[in-house]
Amino acid sequence: MASPASANMNAVRETMDVLLEISRLLNTGLDMESLSICVRLCEQGINPEALSSVIKELRKASDSLKASENGTSQG
Repeated sequence: MASPASANMNAVRETMDVLLEISRLLNTGLDMESLSICVRLCEQGINPEALSSVIKELRKASDSLKASENGTSQG
């Protein structure tokens, strides 16, 4: 018989697997580590919509930075 701690870890793992599959179906671009961080932040009370906005803004900034680096390295 599995210990309660082991059963809890299995439940957590299964939940994260389901969330990762949903994330992939929605094409969020989040990997398991990023998704885990987002889940933990939401569990700590962070507003999910605000978190989503921050992630989108960070991606835009990253894409912009990459584009400017590519433009300067080609010229």
